[in-house]
Amino acid sequence: MPAPSAEQIRDVNTRYHDVAAAEYDAKWGISYEGHGQRLVVAKLRKALGSPIPRYDRALEIGAGTGYFSLNLKRAGLIGELTCTDISQGMLDALSGTAGRLGIDVETVCTDAERLPFPDDSFDLVFGHAILHHIPDLDTAFSEFRRVLRPGGQIAFCGEPSRHGDRLAALPKRAALALSPYWRRMLGVGRRVEQWDEGEAVEHGLEHVVDVHAFTPAQLQDFARRAGFDAVRVSGEELVAGWFGWANRTLESTAEARQIPSLWFQYAYRGYIALKALDDRVLEPALPPAIFYNLLVSATVPIDAAPAEPVPQTSTVAAAR
Repeated sequence: MPAPSAEQIRDVNTRYHDVAAAEYDAKWGISYEGHGQRLVVAKLRKALGSPIPRYDRALEIGAGTGYFSLNLKRAGLIGELTCTDISQGMLDALSGTAGRLGIDVETVCTDAERLPFPDDSFDLVFGHAILHHIPDLDTAFSEFRRVLRPGGQIAFCGEPSRHGDRLAALPKRAALALSPYWRRMLGVGRRVEQWDEGEAVEHGLEHVVDVHAFTPAQLQDFARRAGFDAVRVSGEELVAGWFGWANRTLESTAEARQIPSLWFQYAYRGYIALKALDDRVLEPALPPAIFYNLLVSATVPIDAAPAEPVPQTSTVAAAR
């Protein structure tokens, strides 16, 4: 089959994320309290490879329901915050959460390749698990650079590694095969979706919205072609990723309300323990390419000339 066009990819992403917005935070266990802030701050620090400065103006790309940006804002690391997403449903959920938390945020529904902001507007452009959804990454990185001030930074976390994604498929398949026995052991029923026909179609798009998996070299090349300097790519989560995906696969087969709280405590504490092993032992010793997630950061040179515009051509095939 021919590869989908950039417009088709944007359409699928919009439709899926609009429908997924209402359940997104619950599905992924997103928290805006202390432990959620600590996880987000640690990810950004790891991406930058240095202590995090306070950014006066920050722009999140593909902000979703606000997991990354709202936690950074609550941690006091961001002044003025602007969040973009291609899905208005996600931005509506983000605005609702920001209101409950007492956070001021501007939201703009747009895609990453056409940012409606003046040049030199922000000190930080960042995102979490978003680059792999964007069809034209060369144009997107050019836009990131355009809206950043000299000395400004990009930082993107949670991007799927090509090799790490293949490795993670093994615990997912094993968990799916074992799921009937796991449900019987916990005494929970099989998950039954309560969607109408239209909602079922939109939820089914989850498996087609991820259009890239990266090698470290590919992420470095996107940043360098856009004119960034000090490009840094690191890896995150190996055994913690295997553990987490196996557990999430099991959970996806069961009625969530029937899963006992002790299971979630086990899953969370086990993930944190294995993540500490990844952080302290495996990540410093092993190549980034084998980890499940990649993180990339880079800086606009202080004395850089304005970035040259990148032709509007799709880079979907290049990053696969």
